[in-house]
Amino acid sequence: MPLIARPAAFPTKLFINNEFVDAKDKRTYDSINPATEDVVAPIACAGKADLDAAIAAGKAALAGKWGTMSPAQRSGLIFKVSAEIMKRKEQFAALEAMDAGKPYSESLMIDVPMTADHFAYYAGVLRSLQGETIPVNDALFVYTLREPLGIVAGITPWNFPMIMAARKIAPAIAAGNCVILKPANPTPLTALLIAECCAAAGIPPGVVSVLPGKGSEIGQQIVEHPDIAAISFTGSTEIGVKMVRDAAPTLKKLTMELGGKSPNVVFADADIENAVKGATAAIFYNKGEVCTAGSRLFVEAKVHDEVVEKLGQRAAKMVGGDPMDDATRLGPQNNKQQFETTLKFIEEGKKAGAKLVAGGERQGSKGYFVKPTVFADTKPEMSIVKEEIFGPVLAVQKFETFDELVAKANDSRYGLAAGVWTKDVSKAHKYAKAVKAGSIWVNCYNWYDSAVPYGGYKQSGYGREMGLTGLTQLTQSKSVWVQL
Repeated sequence: MPLIARPAAFPTKLFINNEFVDAKDKRTYDSINPATEDVVAPIACAGKADLDAAIAAGKAALAGKWGTMSPAQRSGLIFKVSAEIMKRKEQFAALEAMDAGKPYSESLMIDVPMTADHFAYYAGVLRSLQGETIPVNDALFVYTLREPLGIVAGITPWNFPMIMAARKIAPAIAAGNCVILKPANPTPLTALLIAECCAAAGIPPGVVSVLPGKGSEIGQQIVEHPDIAAISFTGSTEIGVKMVRDAAPTLKKLTMELGGKSPNVVFADADIENAVKGATAAIFYNKGEVCTAGSRLFVEAKVHDEVVEKLGQRAAKMVGGDPMDDATRLGPQNNKQQFETTLKFIEEGKKAGAKLVAGGERQGSKGYFVKPTVFADTKPEMSIVKEEIFGPVLAVQKFETFDELVAKANDSRYGLAAGVWTKDVSKAHKYAKAVKAGSIWVNCYNWYDSAVPYGGYKQSGYGREMGLTGLTQLTQSKSVWVQL
């Protein structure tokens, strides 16, 4: 298949006050194509002065047109953002392939429409943000108001760059806030293009800012800044814990979507072919770089050997390719550090005595490609079972009884998601109730919708994104008492 053409031009500078600008100190860093290890482009690297400029622009917007705009007017502009994204769908998909290693066809069919849908959904529901009247006594009229927080921030990871950017920006502006987005260092391009769409749709200057840069610098400055009222963060549990500590002095509202080590279960009464197909997608979709990846697979003893054999056969057929090739379905790991981390975990699995069924090594000599890897005979104490790898590595365990399964499934510090494959509806509901996780999929995996709240239990974080819940969390409630 011929390669998709690289876009002739795309934004690489900071986005402040509806303009693309250089960093105040002129610093840049290189965005790297993970399939070729070549430089995609130099990216402006934000610092404290740039953050201050974005905050000043946000304050001006809140004091001006944006702060007095009606919900209906906001809704109309946000619908236009969704349309602007779809106008540029091929450009978005190509940038995601170049920047993130995500297959072009996958981005075009899944990521771009989902990104646009976040804006369309919140444009539609923002007018549902309503207060209430509360009967107290005949001498008082009491009501509540829902108001924006002010200036909020989003800090996103590199695994789903455009979708995560939309998750942060769309509800924030729908609620009437101004938002500063700090995209992941390796993947800023589609976030900057979303900013361009916001300006083209008529979102006023200062409402949306995008500041690429180092997490240890601009990310830390966002966390500590007293004028930022809330942060929605998606990333590792370790960084999330540090963020909670560092944000405490300013009492910011925090929404944390952190790590995962999700249990996926195949009962003996499941449709085995569908279960195997689903389990394969659950771990190898997006090269395993999915917070909810079904990386721990529990298989009932009666069908264990059959399932493992079929998984190995499927994994062996999956071959990574250039994300800019329309035929590619498996891309490289996003960056060199993640590539090396994945290979390190694979070696630890081998040394610990896990049975290597498929993969287990790098693919080729150029690019950050890792062969889809399946381990059987794994034990709870192994690092490949306990730790979030964030790569295409599956650890399979056998179980005999329902109680044993639940104990093993919940034996994790994480609780982001879980899956179960069975034809027994009662068993499915019983398992869904017993497992400690924020999203449970029954005879499916990795389904999402803008209208459905998403978040984790335990050290997978707190708060919820998406849905009406994700909207109300970016507002504050005011009670008004009127003496009659």
